[in-house]
Amino acid sequence: MILANADLVLPDRVMRGALHLEGGRIVALTEGAGVPAGAEDCGGDLVMPGLIELHTDNLERHIEPRPKVKWPHPPAILAHDAELAGCGITTVFDALRVGSLPSRTKGNYAEYARGLADEILDLRAAGVLKISHFLHLRAELCSETLEAELARFAPQDGVGIISLMDHTPGQRQFRDLDQLRTYLFGKYGFTEAEFAAHIADRQVISARLGAAHERAAVATAQRLGARLASHDDTTAADVARSAQHGTSFAEFPTTLEAAAACRAAGIAVMMGAPNLIRGGSHSGNVSAEVLAQAGLLDILSSDYVPAALLGAAFRLADLWGDLPRGLATVTAAPADAAGLADRGRLAVGLRADVIRLARHHGHPLLRGVWVAGARVA
Repeated sequence: MILANADLVLPDRVMRGALHLEGGRIVALTEGAGVPAGAEDCGGDLVMPGLIELHTDNLERHIEPRPKVKWPHPPAILAHDAELAGCGITTVFDALRVGSLPSRTKGNYAEYARGLADEILDLRAAGVLKISHFLHLRAELCSETLEAELARFAPQDGVGIISLMDHTPGQRQFRDLDQLRTYLFGKYGFTEAEFAAHIADRQVISARLGAAHERAAVATAQRLGARLASHDDTTAADVARSAQHGTSFAEFPTTLEAAAACRAAGIAVMMGAPNLIRGGSHSGNVSAEVLAQAGLLDILSSDYVPAALLGAAFRLADLWGDLPRGLATVTAAPADAAGLADRGRLAVGLRADVIRLARHHGHPLLRGVWVAGARVA
């Protein structure tokens, strides 16, 4: 098929032309506003690579749509898949937590990743998913079961990313205990006594198991051939440790100091699209816009709002006055960070994962989504 008379978003410019797709690949890009016979006339709409999402918790929202309400996994996965396709996301790394606290009575969380991963992989093998799904294991260092859960994954699972997540109170995302208090009181109805006990309990777990869990997660990434990501780096010392591990990208650094240290260490910085759209972090951490203005933002993630990804990329494009650069934060940059050399750009030979869109009062309006040349939305 041919998408003609379109503004093609190339890595370094926007070109009026036509995109030729065949056999699931991009086979040609031609310049000009002509519309060959049988082509789809895009009428000047933008055509760009499909979006690549490296870290989203959206699937968890579908399997537990309300607190303590469990939804059957296959239809939840299919609904998640359709939602992402409808947002222009053509590749996703589904972020599944590994590392649980089954013995705790309040604020506990149980193991689920291995079973859910099997269900995702089964649906993928059956060819019923609209977009490309890969696995991202969120390794929770402050947990009881991380090593055992990691051991249940093998190279044939195709785990693409392992992120090191440490939610021990008093550091990283939860360095501000007042922010943690607000979160736990709101989500679990903690009392002050329970909150104090929670902090002491988690700090004991971290002191006892955190270092061993960190070593196990780094070793598992090497064993599985997965890219390693840090999470919530806060200080230059955090970043130095991430660099020693061979981290490819940093998820949601919480301070300007950490983002600058990532840039100096050659670690790509990923921030949340909701942070950019809302104008700040809901956790009181550094604003994504501050990092963008400082030239310290490389990748966007939709995190918990899939529809935010495309809008945030356009906000960056407007902020920087550079459309290809802004849109690269959701296409080429995440592809590079995840080691996906076959997508993320409009170039001959790459996968025909593309989207067509216009802008309505400044907001992106999707008109079509193709994955490997097949229309999915």
